[in-house]
Amino acid sequence: MPSTQSLLAGSARAAVEAVFKRLAAERALPRLWERDTSLWSRDARRQEAIRQRLGWLTIPRYMAGQTGRLRQVARELLSAGYAHALLLGMGGSSLFAEVCRKTFGLAQGAIDLTILDSTDPTAIRAHQARGPLERLCVVVSSKSGTASEVQALSAYFYEAFRAAGRPAGDHCLAITDAGTPLETRAKQWKFRQVFAHDQDSGRDVGGRFSALTYFGLLPAAMLGLDVDMLLARAIAMLDACGPSAPLEGHPAAELAAVLAAGAQTGRTRVTLLTSGALEGFGAWAEQLVAESTGKAGKGLVPIMGEPLWTPASYGRDRLFIELQLAAHPDASVRGHAQALADAGHPVARITWQDRYDLGGEVVRWELATSLLGYLMDLDPFDEPNVQESKDRTKALLAQYASTGRWEVAPPLLQDHGVSVFGSARAGVSSLVELLTQFLQGRRAGDYCAVLSFLPRTTALDHAAAALRERLGRGLSAATMLGFGPRYLHSTGQLYKGGSDDGLFLLLSAQETSDLPVPGTDYTFGILKQAQALGDFEAMSQRQRRILRIDLGADADAGMDRLVGAVEQALESV
Repeated sequence: MPSTQSLLAGSARAAVEAVFKRLAAERALPRLWERDTSLWSRDARRQEAIRQRLGWLTIPRYMAGQTGRLRQVARELLSAGYAHALLLGMGGSSLFAEVCRKTFGLAQGAIDLTILDSTDPTAIRAHQARGPLERLCVVVSSKSGTASEVQALSAYFYEAFRAAGRPAGDHCLAITDAGTPLETRAKQWKFRQVFAHDQDSGRDVGGRFSALTYFGLLPAAMLGLDVDMLLARAIAMLDACGPSAPLEGHPAAELAAVLAAGAQTGRTRVTLLTSGALEGFGAWAEQLVAESTGKAGKGLVPIMGEPLWTPASYGRDRLFIELQLAAHPDASVRGHAQALADAGHPVARITWQDRYDLGGEVVRWELATSLLGYLMDLDPFDEPNVQESKDRTKALLAQYASTGRWEVAPPLLQDHGVSVFGSARAGVSSLVELLTQFLQGRRAGDYCAVLSFLPRTTALDHAAAALRERLGRGLSAATMLGFGPRYLHSTGQLYKGGSDDGLFLLLSAQETSDLPVPGTDYTFGILKQAQALGDFEAMSQRQRRILRIDLGADADAGMDRLVGAVEQALESV
């Protein structure tokens, strides 16, 4: 049974209707299916690049013929004694696998697969400790085959298997595109399996549109999902959204119209309201929306995992998407969404019949985002600002290798072990005063993002989430929470390429228990610090309003001081 969708348009109804008229008048939907690249650019070079990223329109049907191999590999891994798996990937190479794990859990008798998309030594150790090495396999996942995080993690685990006297290649699988450095390395290291997308099997699918390629479907099969059913739902949605389907009731066109109307009317904070069973979908949708629209000084800001407020507490910058399971609806979310609609906020309501509607939902959002790019006069398939932080990270690592230190500007202030970097007026003498000044610089409609490069402990993760919530309530602002380096491959494009309407607190700390990166002269802690510094520099150069707050050697104590200072600062804002 297909998922259902309804629209409570509120004050955005006229704008939604205008978008539908434009879509019809300009034949946007048929042109998308015709792969008419002039929808998104008039530049011949850009059109050719876009043409190489439209394979997601047909990939579900191709992959439906590959599911036997996926199931066979999953069975072989179990027969070989593997009970645990780590997927080493970033962004589009890992997010859908995480959605599958969170949405479906672990099937009985399947491989316990989790995602490691961090260069944090604490996170690496915690994932490695989930089971004995002899029963662990790793899936090295990178479309380009050059992601620095994936290269470092794969080298680390390969060496760990070797050091334990294991046949390292037997423990490893790779997912990449044909001809990449990862494919070459996987063959040299004698990986158990290599899934390489060629021109017919997904190479022409961009990373954030790659959920229904091997990147998402191999992990799904390892988790014990019915990948045939997942693809059947995707194909059903493709059929429902075909080029001749009427716009009225069209699942993707309706969603695109709502989002575009939001962009036109200032409701750019796209807030997902979901039951706990489906909350994992948010991270995948967050990347798709942020990276596809956050460029050229524009962008929709996806708000995921934010605590519920009273309807009167939200600004007129909000647009809401309610996502529910028909069999297990969350009454509090449903009541909240209805109250928001009654208050005049636009709400799109999507209901899945069961969890396998995930396959169709991916298709709905991919099509809607592509139409949205056209409606916003953007190319939704590029990510022009992602490379900036990567280049700066590479330069900082080279600098560290040469001198053994970073050449960075002195801190604005140091307050009981907490150091703050950024720009501020002269005469700031305390952390409270600096934060007060910074938060007072918030303009109407600005959102606030907490970007954490802190050790991934439960306590610090919860503290970062609590800090986000306190800032949201204290400022009556939409808020985001990102963990580095993960967010660099997702919302990082929006932060640098989108509009200047965000306040950013980037949190770091000194690494007290590090791990080496095999084959390099640096550690994971150094890599993570270079990534934090690189993104801070990239955002600072773009004159984003950002503070980098280093919590020192005792991150927990530093976080307590920071939270206390924020509490005091909010009293004066």
